[in-house]
Amino acid sequence: MLLRTNNLRYIISTVLCLSFLFGNIKVTSAQEIIEDEADISKKQMDSTQASARKKIDGVAAVVGDFVVLDSDIDKEYIQLQARGVSISDISRCQLFGKLLEDKLYAHHAIQDSIIINELEIRSTIEQQIEAFLEQKGGSMAELLEFYGKDSEQALREEMFEINKNGKLASEMQRKIVEEIEVTPEEVREYFNDIPKDSLPIFGTELKVAQIVVIPEITEDSKNAAIEKLKEFKADVEENGASFTTKAVFYSDDVASRSKGGMYTLNRKRPQMVKEFRDVAFSLQEGEISEPFATDFGYHIVLLEKVRGQEYDVRHILLRPEITEEAILAAKEKINKVRERIVAGDLSFAEAAMEFSDEKETKFNGGQLINPYTQDSSFELTKMDPELYAQIQDLDDGELSLVQQDQDRVNRIKFKILTVTDRINEHKADFAKDYLKIKRLAEQEKQIKTISKWQDEKIDDTYVKISDDYKSCEFNGNWLKLDTE
Repeated sequence: MLLRTNNLRYIISTVLCLSFLFGNIKVTSAQEIIEDEADISKKQMDSTQASARKKIDGVAAVVGDFVVLDSDIDKEYIQLQARGVSISDISRCQLFGKLLEDKLYAHHAIQDSIIINELEIRSTIEQQIEAFLEQKGGSMAELLEFYGKDSEQALREEMFEINKNGKLASEMQRKIVEEIEVTPEEVREYFNDIPKDSLPIFGTELKVAQIVVIPEITEDSKNAAIEKLKEFKADVEENGASFTTKAVFYSDDVASRSKGGMYTLNRKRPQMVKEFRDVAFSLQEGEISEPFATDFGYHIVLLEKVRGQEYDVRHILLRPEITEEAILAAKEKINKVRERIVAGDLSFAEAAMEFSDEKETKFNGGQLINPYTQDSSFELTKMDPELYAQIQDLDDGELSLVQQDQDRVNRIKFKILTVTDRINEHKADFAKDYLKIKRLAEQEKQIKTISKWQDEKIDDTYVKISDDYKSCEFNGNWLKLDTE
């Protein structure tokens, strides 16, 4: 059962990580902390009362101050299906067990006084709703129908409880494992304990390097953006124009445009780039900044409200226009760089150092870093599809053709890529795959630590399981307390 539960948790957590649609939303229904008159941990119910409660509101379980409803499990299935996960091998008992664990984490997060930022949660909800509406063509009615809600306010309340409880659970899990480390000796012992015929197979891995050339933005384009922002500022201050409306119509920040450029910043948790924070935190309420630059373009910021460490700001971002001449010049430059590498005039690493505009890679030969593992190897089957498409036909050491691309900062850039090394699929080798083996050892230690914590906390927590679910096989002693 441990393996089945862990596999289920991996499936669900992987889907949640990949799904931008609803970010960190848990798929349980919104559960409020039970009020005193309904707190079963304080008022033991006799069998008649328990039966009546189950029939009325479908309580499948009580864990500490939280309840799990039968409908929660149904919603788990619906949400997984909506994300394309096959549910044929996922039993109702497995989903129920996962919900019990989520409530246990959330309950003890409250007991341990773990603090979560409610404004951050509400900001997350805005992003979730915006993403859904963008994908569904702006249909709030479809979103309400999916969650079975009659109004947008009811939906937001449910999403708030879902996100809050999910955040409590994740913060509790993080706290349990945050100090776990493995020593080199523990890694060796872990590896040596694996039977030789059961060693993990690591897929083909590539190391990829690139040279990037970005079209230069002219001073005229920069000045035009700055002057436009000054006009916006003057219109708001002198004529009473709406900053929010201007952000909706003119801002190049897609993420905040529909919200009138709104962000909530926290002094203790860096959220935006430093230049943005420095300006925002220097303003008085109601004040609009002068135009200033970041890597994303030029901004003006309005400070609307200060609440302790929280700053509600609106901003307008303008990205300077890129001229056709600049685009052609950048393309010509990278074509000449490619020709020199092919001719043998300089190596790829030398060309990256001399010509690449990508600061993150130019000083290490253009070598890309895997954002998930923080090393330079990319497992072929887990590689970003866009990157894979750009290098899939390359032999080792071969140069790609010049490719046009974009990122969060640059609307257009040109690049050439090469595969600098390839490690074919192989059984785990301690010396060659030490970092991967270390991660596996850490994961095993984390699982054991969480399992131990869970068993101890179940013993310390009021748990009531409905008769309908007592036949389930649980990863944990959930039924041992249910002796009344």
